[in-house]
Amino acid sequence: MASGDNPQFLVVGHLNKAHGTQGELFVWPLTDYPETHFAPGVVHLPGDDEGQTPSTDLAPLTIESVRPYRKGFLARFRGIHDRTAAEQLRGRYLLRPFEAMDELAEGEIFYHELLGSTVVTRDGSVLGSVREVYALKPADLLEVAGPDGDIMLPLIPEMVVEFDREGGRVVVDPPEGLLS
Repeated sequence: MASGDNPQFLVVGHLNKAHGTQGELFVWPLTDYPETHFAPGVVHLPGDDEGQTPSTDLAPLTIESVRPYRKGFLARFRGIHDRTAAEQLRGRYLLRPFEAMDELAEGEIFYHELLGSTVVTRDGSVLGSVREVYALKPADLLEVAGPDGDIMLPLIPEMVVEFDREGGRVVVDPPEGLLS
């Protein structure tokens, strides 16, 4: 993806399952700013089957009420008032327009910006390009496709020491032995 080319929509949550009989859904947040995206009045677009673009078959979902629950939220959406209606949304991703995203704090990166970036070590050795970013615990991982095969690198400050958005370049400082 060329520098400055942002997607039209970003995924901010996943509708895991219906909760109770009144139409609530358990929402797994997939954003660092859940308070912005999961508040009454916020409009979400249910994703298509792949979760990348809004569904053409489902109407936008406006949050009517939301409350913290476990590691996510229980949300009720306008017009969804029973378990049957909620179950039909189960498994969908929630998208918001890119323009609705919060400004990034210093040092933060949208994962889509990393895709296709050239990955180099501090000494300038090219390792390959970022194929995918995996949101995992305890650390997210970069999948780097290189001439000698794929490598996985943790997306942590000690490893990823610089990201040049304009140049599409990620500088890494892997510990000795990681790449051999």
